[in-house]
Parts: sequence; structure tokens; C-alpha cells
Amino acid sequence: MMMVLKIFSLLQFFTLFYLFTITFASTEEATALLKWKSTFKNQNNSLLASWQPSSDACSDWNNLTGTIPPEIGNLTNLIYLDLSINQISGKIPPQIGSLARLHTLYIFDNNLNGSILEEIGYLSSLTGLALSTNSLNGSIPPSLGNLKNLNYLKLFNNQLSDPIPSELENLKNLTYLGLFNNQLSGPIPKEIPSSFCNLTLLKFLHLSRNNLKGKILQCLGNISGLRYLMMSHNNFSGELPSSICNLTSTQSLDLGRNNLMGAIPQCFGNMSGHLEVLDMKHNNLSGTLPTTCSIGSALRSFNLHGNKLEGKIPRSLKNCQRLEVVDLGDNLLNDTFPMWLGTLPELRVLSLRSNKFHGPIRTSGTMRTIDQTLKEPSYLGDSYYNDSIIVSTKGLERELGRILTIFTTIDLSNNKFEGYIPSIMGDLLALRALNLSHNKLQGHIPPLFRSLSSVESLDLSGNHLVGEIPPQFASLTSLVVLNLSYNHLEGCIPQGNQFHTFEKYSYEGNDGLHGFPLSKGWGNDGHDSVSEKTYAGSALDEESNSEFLNDIWKPALMGYGTGLCIGLSIIYILISTGNMKWLERIIEEQD
Repeated sequence: MMMVLKIFSLLQFFTLFYLFTITFASTEEATALLKWKSTFKNQNNSLLASWQPSSDACSDWNNLTGTIPPEIGNLTNLIYLDLSINQISGKIPPQIGSLARLHTLYIFDNNLNGSILEEIGYLSSLTGLALSTNSLNGSIPPSLGNLKNLNYLKLFNNQLSDPIPSELENLKNLTYLGLFNNQLSGPIPKEIPSSFCNLTLLKFLHLSRNNLKGKILQCLGNISGLRYLMMSHNNFSGELPSSICNLTSTQSLDLGRNNLMGAIPQCFGNMSGHLEVLDMKHNNLSGTLPTTCSIGSALRSFNLHGNKLEGKIPRSLKNCQRLEVVDLGDNLLNDTFPMWLGTLPELRVLSLRSNKFHGPIRTSGTMRTIDQTLKEPSYLGDSYYNDSIIVSTKGLERELGRILTIFTTIDLSNNKFEGYIPSIMGDLLALRALNLSHNKLQGHIPPLFRSLSSVESLDLSGNHLVGEIPPQFASLTSLVVLNLSYNHLEGCIPQGNQFHTFEKYSYEGNDGLHGFPLSKGWGNDGHDSVSEKTYAGSALDEESNSEFLNDIWKPALMGYGTGLCIGLSIIYILISTGNMKWLERIIEEQD
């Protein structure tokens, strides 16, 4: 008689608990399963209540609480166990090592604590192990190297520490290794074990946000099928090995926020046919940018922010027509404005801040369209990599860990750009943030800026701009942050809408400006607006009223105090002598 297996989930309770649906499920296993049920606090839930020995309703169970009981070890025929996305707490019981037939063990996204047990390494049939997003601590047990059939190992988002065990080199069938967001460490020379290079079937290697040290392994270039190499937010040092250029399948290469130094190998430019993300921000890389970027490039995100790169932006970058993010800020690049970037139709983020760019800004027609069809927020990147960018608001810098697809920004601040702000910038209708601060720009603010209906942050501070603030700015109702300080602007500050929310810092350093919120020069020339006069008049009225009240309140209060004392004294005498008939007559007359 054949055994029929049914697959359920514990997003759903067990994605496979065929114990109740096979024709001859053992009584011992059914009893163990029910005993486990009894440990959960919400067992009276309508779905749990229907889970009886005579019932086959075992699906769609979630929000489970409690602990995993030792009796789990009695479920010896179990091959698929999924307890993910619940609120299960406590430690993993060692009896789980008795489930010799188990192929899949998913207990991610719970509240488990304690260490990863050595007994899990006894589950020789296991092909998928996911214990991510818990509070597990301690070391990764070397016994996991015994799981030679393992394809997926996901231990990320825990508190695991100590070096990565070299025994993991035995996992020759591994395609996914996710250990990011832990506290894995190891002093040199105990860096990433070179045995990793034996995992030739790896497609995904994610070690970001740990405390790993050492050099990027030369032999990583041997894993030709590697699609995602994510090693950011560690302490890797040394130079980039040119062997990385041998990764002919890699789509995302993220080595940001380490201590890497030296030049970027020029062969990186040859990877543009398949490489979608190149992120090496916040290192100590020097030299020039790779000069080759072929036609038909797949490159979508190019982030080298915060290095020591010199020279010019290679013109071949215009071949990367899929580029959405270009962040070369905080380097030593010395070039004129790359107006050919305007030919990139998908560009959403352009940051050239804090370099040595010079000459006029000659912009073009990118960022002209706005997608109004999005009903839910979506972000640049994918499930493995999120684009990020550093933005400056009110003098403070912060990093946006994710970038909305509708967020488009140009940051050219802290350079040596000069000349006029091109009026064509007013055509960039999709702009959400524009920062041209701390350059040598002159002339007037283009009136066409009134068309930037989506702009939320506008920073033109620290330039040599003259003339008035265009009164049409009052129609920019999306504007949240405005900084026009330290220019040579004059005239009246526009009033209405969001302009009542801007503080003095938005305008300081412009001696010719007047109007709210500045106090200097209110009502001193013929160009004051009605709102300014009204505001000033009401302020004077309030001051006059205040002075009038100040003149009369003291004597009035003195008289009130004296009368109160005398009145209370008379009432006391009348009550104490019993002579209250006059009060009775007044009450009777009122009746």
C-alpha cells in the first residue's frame, strides 16, 4: 500500500505533515504532534481546534507561540518542516537531530534563541536549512559541514559570532550561502577561509554586515557561476584582485564600506555586459575610473562614493543606457560637467558632490517624466540589493537605505561650478531633490523652476545668486526643504502655502531679503506685500495692547486685592455675630 504525502506549510503549520492524511499514520507520531500542539498558547484558535486525530485540517496555521518540544524527535518520518514566520521562542531541542529523513528545515523569522545545535549536522538528508531572522548566538557548528546534500544555508539576521568554520568547504552542492547581519569575525589570517573557493556551484554569497577581516580572496574568481557577491560593511583590506573580472555571471558586486585600497582593475569595465550593480562606496580606492563600458551594458547602479578616485568620468559611461544610479560623490575627480549623462533615459540619481568639477553646468533632458501609475511604493534594486544614497538636509547628512523609484535627485554641491543655473533644469519635472549648494554660481534663480512641481528639497545656498526669489515659488506645494542662504538675494520673500513653514536659516546671509520669517527691514520700502503689512500691523497692535495693559494692570490688581480683603473681613464679622437678616431680605425680594 503506497503512502500518500501531502505538503502543507506553517506559514501554514507544517508544509508537510502527512501524518493525518496517510492511510496508516502511526499513532505514536500523531500523539507527538498533538502533544506539540498542546504547548502553544493559542491552541484554541479555530484552526488549531480542528486539528484532531480524525481531522485533516492542518493548513494555514500561523501566529504560533510557545516552544518546540522535545517530542519533535518522535516524528521520524517527517521530511519537510516549515515553522517560519511565527512567534516561536526558546531553543531548538537537540532531539531534532533524530529526524533522519528530513529534507527541509525552515524556522526562520521567529524568536528563537540559544545556539545552533551540533545535532543539526546529523540531518544528512537535509537540502535546505533556514534559521535566519532569529536571535541565535554562538558559533556556526562545524558539524554543518556534514550536510553534503545541502543547497541552501540561510543563517542571516542573527547574533552569530566567531570565525566561519572551514568545514563548510564540504558543502559542494551549496548554491546559496547567506550569513549577513551577524557578528562573524576572525583576526587575520583567519579571514574568509580559502576553502570557500571549493564551493564551485555557489550562485549567491552574502557575507555583509559582519566583522570579517583580511583580503578579498584571489580564488573567488574561480566560482564562475557566482551571480551575487555581497561583502559590504566589513573590515576587508588590501587591493582588489583582478581575478574578480573572471566572474562572468555576476550581476551584483557589493564591496562597499570596507578598507580596500589601490586602483580599480581596468578589466572591471569588461564586466559591464552582465554586471548590473557595482558598489564599492566608502573605501580607500585610488587611481582612475575604469575606462571601458561596452554598448548594450547591463549596468544599472554605479556607486563609488567616498573614495580617493581622480581624473575624469570616462565618456564610455554613456553606453550604459540602463543606468539608474550614478554616485561618484566625495572623491577627487577633476572634470567639467558631463552633459552627455543626459542621454541616459533611466537615470534617477546623479551625485557628483564634493569633487573638483568646474566650469558651467550644461544639463540636458533626463528626468523629465513622472510615473503616476504606481499605487504602492517600490524601490530601486531587488530582493538582494537596495540602492542607497547620502542626502544633505538642513546641514545634516544622512543615508537613505532605500531609494523610491519616484525619488529622483541631482547633487552637484561642493564643487567649483560657475556661470548661470541653466533654465532647462526647470524642465526636469521628475526631480524630487536638487542640490547646487557651495559652488560659484551666479545670476538669477531661473523663473522656470516654478515648473518643478514635484521638488521636495531645493538647496542653492553658498553661491553668488542675485535678484529676487521668484514669487511663483509659492506654488511649489511639494517643497519641504528650502535653503537659499548665503547668496546676494534681495527683495520680498514669497508668502503663502508652505513658505510659512520655512525658518530663518533658509534665507540668512542675504542682506537684501525681507519678509517673514526675517524681521530685518519689515515695512521699510514700497515693495512690501499686503501680508507683510498685515503681519507687521498686527504685531504693532499686539505690542500697543501689551503696553496699555501693562499700564493699567498693576493699579487694578492693587484695588482688587484691597477690596477683597475688606469684603472678607465684613462677611466674617456678620457671620460671627449672627447678624445676617439683611441678606435674608435680599434673597426674599429676589424670589
